[in-house]
Amino acid sequence: MSISRQNLSVVIVTLKSENVVHDCIKSINVDVPIIVVEHSNDHNFKSELEHKYKNLKCILSKSNLGMGPGNNIGIQIAKTEYVLILNPDVVLDQDTIKELFLASEKLSDFAILAPQEKNFNNFGKFDGKILNKNLTDSPFKVDFVDGFAMLLNKKKFKEKYYFDENFFMYLENNDLCKRVIKNGGSIFVIPKSKIKHLAAKAVDKKYEDEVEFSRNWHWIWSKFYFNKKHYGFLRAFYSGFLGYCTSIIKFLFYLLINNKKKKKIYFNRASGFYNAFLGKSSWYRPNLDN
Repeated sequence: MSISRQNLSVVIVTLKSENVVHDCIKSINVDVPIIVVEHSNDHNFKSELEHKYKNLKCILSKSNLGMGPGNNIGIQIAKTEYVLILNPDVVLDQDTIKELFLASEKLSDFAILAPQEKNFNNFGKFDGKILNKNLTDSPFKVDFVDGFAMLLNKKKFKEKYYFDENFFMYLENNDLCKRVIKNGGSIFVIPKSKIKHLAAKAVDKKYEDEVEFSRNWHWIWSKFYFNKKHYGFLRAFYSGFLGYCTSIIKFLFYLLINNKKKKKIYFNRASGFYNAFLGKSSWYRPNLDN
């Protein structure tokens, strides 16, 4: 079965994303259900969205659960066979969804389809092989796609949770794609389906330092957890230990010269590795209450 308006929903996970999410929603030029999962208890935000856009339902998770858990909530609420996952800082072209519809007519057995980002590669191979995105306009198979825009064929997933909820941010999409490939599923990029990702603009600018601290902690934690899950503890340790030592040295340097921002960044990198090494959860959360 190919994708159509009758069997597609859109899921968008937000956190204080008022500055970008409206452009994202407005770019969805097909009349399909839109599910926004807001990681707060902001009833004003929920009321504004549901009043302004028809066919939109906003779910308040009440706390910051992370991208993977947020997407899982939206996917499970969606009653359609296909779900297009978007970050709030993604803007679709006029024909983005149309081209996904057309591609699905020839690729009916896919697990994941992804539109192509205009300015950089949002896909890759786990062996590190470079793919030239300008080679063809035809759909091509990849090992993984970035999580800010991916269309899931729900019947190809047997797990209750699509995304591993141990990830808070980073690599939850790679983990999902890794499991798809392992189970014999196919992932395609659709070059004629274009998007623009504003990259790290999903949260209000006034929170940018807190977000950067969080990104550094979770990037290191997620790399260790991903490598341990798929390649074993030793690879996770050896691939991250040099960076851990470097982060400690840089933390001490910035401590001496009293650069508070850089000191926090490298402390968080070291802390992310240390917590993942000990098997602790991805507990760090940015302080966005002010």
